Amino acid sequence: MSVDVIRQLEQRRKHSARLPTLHALANGLGVELTTLLGDPPAVASGESDGPRFVAVRRAIVPVLWGSPQQPVGPDFSLSGLRDRIADAWTQYHEAEFDTVMKSLPDLISEARSASVSGSSDDREAGFAALAKALQLGGHVAVRMGKTDLALTSLERAIGAAEKSSDRLLVPMIVNSTAWTYQRQGRLEDALAIALRAAADMKEAGRTGTADGLKVWGGLIMSAATSAARSGDYEQAAVMMETAEAEASRVSKLPVGSDNRMISVFSPSSVRIERVRLAVQYGHSAEALALAKGMRLSKDTPPSWRTWLLLDVARAHSDVGDAPGAVKTLESLRRVAPTWMQHHTLAVAIVRDLWALPNHPPGLRSLAEFLGVAD
Repeated sequence: MSVDVIRQLEQRRKHSARLPTLHALANGLGVELTTLLGDPPAVASGESDGPRFVAVRRAIVPVLWGSPQQPVGPDFSLSGLRDRIADAWTQYHEAEFDTVMKSLPDLISEARSASVSGSSDDREAGFAALAKALQLGGHVAVRMGKTDLALTSLERAIGAAEKSSDRLLVPMIVNSTAWTYQRQGRLEDALAIALRAAADMKEAGRTGTADGLKVWGGLIMSAATSAARSGDYEQAAVMMETAEAEASRVSKLPVGSDNRMISVFSPSSVRIERVRLAVQYGHSAEALALAKGMRLSKDTPPSWRTWLLLDVARAHSDVGDAPGAVKTLESLRRVAPTWMQHHTLAVAIVRDLWALPNHPPGLRSLAEFLGVAD
């Protein structure tokens, strides 16, 4: 790595770094990537082990030698449970982490009860609900910086998914596992499992439905991200081109299930990921060209819209267009203020802009909003 880059980061003359740089630093220092990123996006107060997160931890890892799980009561509704889990996923994508943590323990507990109740079909459906609840638990744990707990939750989610009749659940959760490995700097592991799961889906003929193609596409995008962060931008670009070509088929296939419970994959999401990889690899002009004139589909989650605007702001900053970066961040503040306040990259970009001798119009308001103004 460039000594000058390290010097600028150490002396706080530069507040943000591309992910390949951060991965190289993390590997050299022998720490997880989350250590270098500071407080993860979900942690506003720094108290990541507050009572609500302790309850989430207890739900993911119940007390050893505890009482057997009790069956559901007569008023239980499996469809109602699925709807509440889907709502929790929506809240997660909207950065309502406190709300998710409040509801998640009960969702996991009810799903466990459903998995030991009723007929064989009922129990399989209960295991499917448990898999999605534990997968969400894994995502929340990552956002709280607890990647080992996340892997525990995702391992248990895979175990529940294998006892369900939904053949798409395991590869979906594998995708979440790959993302967690990326956060730990285990890029080779993340790449390997994503490619294996995607190949297994193709071999089993599970990409002929909209849901199946979305899950496969999510795995390919995950693999491309790992390849790019490992320094192989060419391999990543080929994967993303393949994904973009396949994404156009989603709307032509039979309508799938609840979009809130399936992997995010569409022409919009692929283009967002291509912009992200271009920015992370230092191809800022290419990123701005890819993002120009983009029209996002209605089902694009707020979290993905946030990532796009953050990456475009970073690209503007990298090419020396400070006014363009501020304008993009102002758009982000309008459409996703909660995500912006919780995202370390937004703070880093504004800090870099604040260090400039001349402040573009609107920068002070953003700096005050994020608490980085002098």
